[in-house]
Amino acid sequence: MQISVQLYSVRESFAADPAATLRRLAELGLRAVEPFGLTEHAETLRPLLAEFGLDAPSSHVSLLDAEDPVRVFAVAAGLGVGTVIQPYWDRQAWDREEDIRATAERLNALAPLASEAGLRVGYHNHEFEARPIFDGRCGLEVLVDHLDPRVVLELDTFWCAVGGTDPAALLERLGQRVQLAHLKDGPLQGDTRKQLVLGQGEMDIPSILRAAPWLETGVIEFDDHEGDIFEAIGGSVTHLTELSQEEQA
Repeated sequence: MQISVQLYSVRESFAADPAATLRRLAELGLRAVEPFGLTEHAETLRPLLAEFGLDAPSSHVSLLDAEDPVRVFAVAAGLGVGTVIQPYWDRQAWDREEDIRATAERLNALAPLASEAGLRVGYHNHEFEARPIFDGRCGLEVLVDHLDPRVVLELDTFWCAVGGTDPAALLERLGQRVQLAHLKDGPLQGDTRKQLVLGQGEMDIPSILRAAPWLETGVIEFDDHEGDIFEAIGGSVTHLTELSQEEQA
C-alpha cells in the first residue's frame, strides 16, 4: 500500500508557501500526495511535484457539480493522477435508496469520460453515508449496488466509524470495490479538532489494514489538528511504516 497525504491537512501552510509545504512532506518520507482543488492548484503543483519527487495518484474534485468534467479529467491526467474522487455529496441524498441510486447514476455517467482520459472515478464518504439505516446496511453499500464497476470507493475509515459502521467489517463486505482509504485517528465523537496521530486514538488501524491487503493507497488526513500538523503527519507515516514492517515480518 502506497502512503499518501491529503493536502487539505496542510491547507494553511500550502496556501502560504506551496514549495516549502511539499518539501516538508517529502522530508517526512512521503512520496505521494492527494491534492484538493485540483484545477485551481494544477499549475502550482506540476513543477513542485516533480521537484520534490512526489506523485499524485489520486485527487479530490467535486465532479458532480463540475461545469466541464472532461477538462477536469484532462488536468488530472496531465498531473499523473489515476483516480479523481468526488469528496462529498449532499447529506440529504443518503436517506432514501432512490436518492442514492440517482447519485450512483450520476457517477456512472462520468466513468466513461474518465476512462477516455485513462482515469477512474471514485467516491469519498463522510459519516452520513456510513449510517446503518437500510436493514443494517449503510448508504455506501446501497451505492455499490448501483455503481458501474469502473467507479471505485475511497473509504474514509474515521467517518465510517463515526457513522456507526465498523470500517474493517465494511471493507470485508465491499472487497476490492474500495481501492483507497483515508486513514485518521482520534475520539469517535467526530470532533475534528481532536484528531490524533495514527495509533493514538480510538481507531483500530491494524484491523483496517488487515481487512484490505489489496488497498492501493492509504491516505493520511487531518481534517483539523490542535498541534504541529507536520509532526502529526510524520508520526502517522512512522506508524503506518511500522505496521507494514510488522505484517511482513
